[in-house]
Amino acid sequence: MKSLLLAKNKKEWVFIICCFILLLFINLYSNYKSYKILTSNEIYTTHTKIINIYPKDAYDVLKLSNDNITFFTSTSKNTFIKNDFISITILTKNIDFVSYLKGFYVNSFNLYKINNPNILFSKLSKFIDSQHLNKDITSLFNALFLAIPVDKLLQNQISTYGISHLIAISGFHLGVLSFVIYFILNLFYMNIHKNYLPYRNKKYDLLILTSLFMFIYLSFLSNQAPLLRAFVMYIFAIFALRSNIKLLSFSVLSLCILLIISLFPKLLFSLSFWFSICGVFYIFLFLKYFKTLPKILLFVFLNIWLYLAINPISHLFFPNTSLYQLFSPFLTIFFSLFYPIELFLHLFNYGDLFDKYISIFLNHKIYTKDIFTNLYFLIFYASVSLLSIKNKKAFIILNILIIVFNIYLYSSYLSV
Repeated sequence: MKSLLLAKNKKEWVFIICCFILLLFINLYSNYKSYKILTSNEIYTTHTKIINIYPKDAYDVLKLSNDNITFFTSTSKNTFIKNDFISITILTKNIDFVSYLKGFYVNSFNLYKINNPNILFSKLSKFIDSQHLNKDITSLFNALFLAIPVDKLLQNQISTYGISHLIAISGFHLGVLSFVIYFILNLFYMNIHKNYLPYRNKKYDLLILTSLFMFIYLSFLSNQAPLLRAFVMYIFAIFALRSNIKLLSFSVLSLCILLIISLFPKLLFSLSFWFSICGVFYIFLFLKYFKTLPKILLFVFLNIWLYLAINPISHLFFPNTSLYQLFSPFLTIFFSLFYPIELFLHLFNYGDLFDKYISIFLNHKIYTKDIFTNLYFLIFYASVSLLSIKNKKAFIILNILIIVFNIYLYSSYLSV
């Protein structure tokens, strides 16, 4: 059966876009009302969670978040640890609406620790902690399963391998988890479907059940931006498949982006969100031109090509460079097995089984060098990438740019 188009003509496209714009204004207005409540008094007291801590010479900068706001403040060194819940009073006088959406820095006082209202989250974190002696490994698995950011030194080590995208929970993890959950649910549902519900579409039922588990997990992790993007796209994909709409199209991707931003305007200012969108864009671009490759070759080549294609973008923000990053595509492939295996090992209290090897991996000393992408090159690169959607010659030029940039990147690394 031939796939249908999401919209048949310009009139339908205009209608869809207008609906998204209306939805965006509704959500912006809702955020503005929350902003006015926050700033209605110069002093505002709230309960919030410490997402991350950035140590400075004489003080610590805390990244804090609750259901309504994300913000930063300073406190004395070593007063709190990540994942603590605190009561805090902030001064709201200089907060503007854009800063409210982006995440703002404020002066604060009267900070003190309170009991974690999410008892299950706290217990799971302690359960992971109890399975490891090495604090870096503990931090690693808290990041992988509970989205607790790793320490700066560990983050730097991970970035030298070019696998930061594997540690921060994102659509990649959602894909692996959804596959595992789908597989497990299928084992239970197979006989139920055969004996009691043979008239149902089994695959569709399993996708809905899997999405329900994913929604619970997403809510549990407080709607992490990349995971939120991936979940919305996952639901959109189920809708598209159910309606026989062509899924792997840039128009569908564009509408997904518009939908996500319309629902969650704050994501406009999330760098991790835009990185995840870039990842999906280049996956779509790759599949457009290479989808006829054999499946195994397609999977391997996709990971290699995607890593090289993202490099010009990532090095504008994260200049850390090493030759070990060339192994990133293969580590990504390996991670597809490592992640579900470690998940099951931790569930049965055997999470330390591979700690010896992980410790060697994390403690290996690597020489790094900071190499930034030239902004003008990146603008040209992004323009060619967009032209590649419709133009095969542009895609050829894009691949030349990918090769040239990566040769420049690693030759610069090797030069004294």
